[in-house]
Amino acid sequence: MIAIIPARGGSKGLPGKNIRLLAGKPLIAYTIEAAIKSKNISRVIVSTDCPEIAEIAVQYGAENPFLRPSYLATDNSLAVDTYLYTIQELEKKEGIGINEIAILLPTAPLRNSDDIDSAIKLFYEKNADSVISYCQEFHPISWHKHVNDEGKLISIFDGNLKNRQEEKTTYFPNGSIYIFKKSTLQNKVYYTDNSYAYIMDRKSSVDIDNLDDFEYAEFLINNKKHS
Repeated sequence: MIAIIPARGGSKGLPGKNIRLLAGKPLIAYTIEAAIKSKNISRVIVSTDCPEIAEIAVQYGAENPFLRPSYLATDNSLAVDTYLYTIQELEKKEGIGINEIAILLPTAPLRNSDDIDSAIKLFYEKNADSVISYCQEFHPISWHKHVNDEGKLISIFDGNLKNRQEEKTTYFPNGSIYIFKKSTLQNKVYYTDNSYAYIMDRKSSVDIDNLDDFEYAEFLINNKKHS
């Protein structure tokens, strides 16, 4: 299976985050190394609009056969369009057929090769349309509220609050691993009735969006090195 690592150059939450040094190594390097180590990944393709990211990606063992066009690297660009573009370009340039794909976001540095292999194994065992990594939510979703411009709490869900013990366990997508059939992406959806969750633990599910996330991930990595 081919893995695509999407990594555009622009980032408002944490500028330059994809190649920012995390515990002495570019953030994207952690995902590249995990993908290369995976037994079920045959190629690691980095999709980027940024020549600097492309150069660093190649240094760490990934491929960058072409740069992503700028219209697929804006704040309003849909990720699914980037995935489909990358698949189509590879098929066209190399004369190959790609029926399934792993998407590994570079903002999840603590996901490892075992997680990738286990998610792919689940994908094949279930003949799934998609497998997406999830993490357990420890606060009941019914506790969530909207807050309006005046600071007032606005209900999202109807009904009375229950004790935590009465609530069903819920899970949220952690942004680490996405396995798709190409046909699923072509329908511009991530989920069907034949989609499955690969459950990951909380520490492995850190998703870097801002400086706080980055510093927490760095703490976990450094702590693991010295444990």
